[in-house]
Amino acid sequence: RYLLEQDFPGMRIGPEPTTDSFIAVMQGDVEGIVPGNALVVDPKKPFRKLNAFGNAFLNRFVCAQLPNPVLESISVIDTPGILSGEKQRISRGYDFAAVLEWFAERVDRIILLFDAHKLDISDEFSEVIKALKNHEDKMRVVLNKADQIETQQLMRVYGALMWSLGKIVNTPEVIRVYIGSFWSHPLLIPDNRKLFEAEEQDLFRDIQSLPRNAALRKLNDLIKRARLAKVHAYIISSLKKEMPSMFGKDNKKKELVNNLGDIYARIEREHQISPGDFPNLRKMQ
Repeated sequence: RYLLEQDFPGMRIGPEPTTDSFIAVMQGDVEGIVPGNALVVDPKKPFRKLNAFGNAFLNRFVCAQLPNPVLESISVIDTPGILSGEKQRISRGYDFAAVLEWFAERVDRIILLFDAHKLDISDEFSEVIKALKNHEDKMRVVLNKADQIETQQLMRVYGALMWSLGKIVNTPEVIRVYIGSFWSHPLLIPDNRKLFEAEEQDLFRDIQSLPRNAALRKLNDLIKRARLAKVHAYIISSLKKEMPSMFGKDNKKKELVNNLGDIYARIEREHQISPGDFPNLRKMQ
């Protein structure tokens, strides 16, 4: 809402977890909402593969279209609020982490929003951050509503946030955290106005740079996928060679699956492939 400087269809903002749907906010000539099932069959939209997550997800996925200059160069996916406590155990009916992973692979920037008053990282949030593994370079953190606490408290809150993130996000470098109050109301405690303005400018510059680098990122993703496909082909080809042509196929299958780690090591030696390019061993088995 703050980024677009106008309301968008289907928007609900409140201190409680209000967004219960994935909302794709995109440029459109006419303001309106397109429901999930219609979205995944639209060839002009990049959401066709989301069909795999089924009706439980598609009922919770909409596209809000509106004419807005910001949306001419970027599209925004607003995700549901992260649940905590007992609510986490009531299943959403679809694999939330898998959906997020699908989006994470395709987006240019992931922004995690934290509230200065509610810093606890719930089990589901922790799972979500783990689902974003290998996309840490796209991640930015926003500490919102920072104008509601005094400077001394803000320092403590910032320290506590960095400490909790450090335990979940396993990267050698520190994740970038933007501090501010991202709405158009006057600041409650105006002591840190200069800091908030500088942080806001940094965040907006970061978002503005995305359209310029989008083509490069797509190329980078394509090369990454080609490399992974090549390794996958080596693995399948190696397994196929080992399979007997006539008898004992089932036993050989079991043996090959159990010794997949050794097959990985052999392919790695023979073709000089980095271990990081191989698919997850347990998942593959």
